[in-house]
Amino acid sequence: MSEGERLQKAVSFTIASGYQLDKEAFEFLNTISETEDPLYLMEEAVRKIRDLPQKPLFIDRGFLEAMKKEPCAEEEKMPPPFSPPTTSESRKSFRPYAKDVEDRVKVITDPTKKICTTGSIKEYLEYFQDRFERLKKILRKRIDAKNAVPISVALKMSVKSKVNIIGMVTEKIESKERLFVKIEDLEASATVLVSPNVNHEIIAKARSLLLDQVICVSAIKGKNDLLIAKDFILPEVPQKTLHKASMPVYAALTSDLHVGSKKFMEKEFNRFILWLKGKRGNGNLRNVAGHIKYLVIAGDIVDGIGIYPGQMEELAIKDIYEQYREAAKLIEQIPEYIEIIIIPGNHDASRKALPQPALPKDYAEPLYEARKIHSLGSPSTVSLHGVELLLFHGRSLDDIAAVAPNVSFDTPDKSMKLLLQSRHLAPIYGERTPIAPEKRDFMVIERIPDIFHSGHVHVLKCNKYRGTLIVNSGAWQRQTEFQKKMGLVPTPGIVPIVNLQTSKISTIDFTETW
Repeated sequence: MSEGERLQKAVSFTIASGYQLDKEAFEFLNTISETEDPLYLMEEAVRKIRDLPQKPLFIDRGFLEAMKKEPCAEEEKMPPPFSPPTTSESRKSFRPYAKDVEDRVKVITDPTKKICTTGSIKEYLEYFQDRFERLKKILRKRIDAKNAVPISVALKMSVKSKVNIIGMVTEKIESKERLFVKIEDLEASATVLVSPNVNHEIIAKARSLLLDQVICVSAIKGKNDLLIAKDFILPEVPQKTLHKASMPVYAALTSDLHVGSKKFMEKEFNRFILWLKGKRGNGNLRNVAGHIKYLVIAGDIVDGIGIYPGQMEELAIKDIYEQYREAAKLIEQIPEYIEIIIIPGNHDASRKALPQPALPKDYAEPLYEARKIHSLGSPSTVSLHGVELLLFHGRSLDDIAAVAPNVSFDTPDKSMKLLLQSRHLAPIYGERTPIAPEKRDFMVIERIPDIFHSGHVHVLKCNKYRGTLIVNSGAWQRQTEFQKKMGLVPTPGIVPIVNLQTSKISTIDFTETW
């Protein structure tokens, strides 16, 4: 799509939503259309305006620039210097606040001991039925989907009747003029026509639908069992007020160490450890380090063996056991008063299919012996000082980036937002992400997290959606040859720090020389 077409779509969407752009706002959109899709910015702008008590008729440039610069989450101002401590600071002993705080770790969900699939056809049927029923239950809690009827009932209704149905998306067919969405429930299936004459926002919703996603369709009964879409209703996460810790304790969120790879940033990770110990940084940064009570690692502790093409040439350690031994040497250096929570990733020695159980002791025993850790499966939900975190390595982000519009490897926060809207961590079945047919679908997001933490794509991004803080925590591995071929540019060596008392987030760059 050309820049002009992208700009025209963004302007058309704005007008259809009941707003207009002033001249300077139009010029701003024209400028950003050279590097990104302006439609995404306008969709976000319109959503924000709808929440305002007084809605402007004209959208000005200042509003759009503020939207563009606005941090997804409230950012906490970090002390600027990464300089070594001054002489006076060096004399002061490091007294970590968190050392005198009792930990409050509560595991809410962990699939590890509940995994029991054998892979039979019956289990696949049970898995999808469970997914459908769980998401249907979530949808029915919405006022606009409460009166949904089974597809079989909707197809028997008279032409031009208004109807709501809940179903799983099985196919999308798009031509220049029309878009058809096929959905099914446990008894029947239907074809939904998305007319080019409907609101642009509805068309955008239809295009962003994912296969195997469970949705509610608001429609008009057409002829010959055809339904004409009026709106698409997603399970969505409701707006929530974040839980907050009663004291100023912080959580460091990270992932994707890839110990064993030649690209593992050992020097930078050691700098991170020294900072946690209060041995690096000026007084302000050491003060931040002293408030770290939790370190959460969202998978890929080691690089593994035979995970991607050409990996063997980039391995410094070609033995999986030795990789975990090396990782354990690093983990054991982290101060004992810091609670460490670890989940597996696709490079780890856990099963590849989701949900993944905790790291097996057969391979990762050195980690368990090095020091106390909370080893959980992926996905898991934990409460840290009353703040709930949904932990998921993020394998399905590959699939979302491949098919969803205006989403890429560079924007994992947008992909994670789509997962929250879907209320499912791996909605697309049969692509790159292997999903085990468990009797219960552990990937359904039934609890609304305060923080949704993921990794996998090696790109640091944070955002905030309906009160939930979204954090993709980057990596500790420089760009591999495989990533270069895929066009993935990682942002490694930067750690997001969340103040659990204020929900504010800051980042510390350990690639800086200090």
